[in-house]
Amino acid sequence: MEHSGSPTRRQFIAIGGIALPLLVVSTPSSAATNAAMRTALKYQNTPNGDKDCAKCAHFVPGKSASGPGGCKLMPGDTEISPRGYCTAWTAKQG
Repeated sequence: MEHSGSPTRRQFIAIGGIALPLLVVSTPSSAATNAAMRTALKYQNTPNGDKDCAKCAHFVPGKSASGPGGCKLMPGDTEISPRGYCTAWTAKQG
């Protein structure tokens, strides 16, 4: 059997088995937005008077008080500004 110079199936699987975990580990976690819900709720990155996401019952704080967080009404969105606002704004109780 003559070697054609292209990788064999076994070599391809071995390379993939090494490279794939490295790609997964080296890929930075990316922020996500839920564009459809942002549009539907008219989300903006600025407050509406004294109403902002940090004072909203739906806001899920991020790693820091000033950093982006999430929203219970916008699944998968990790880029909600604590200074943002949307039409679903509801005052926190307590």
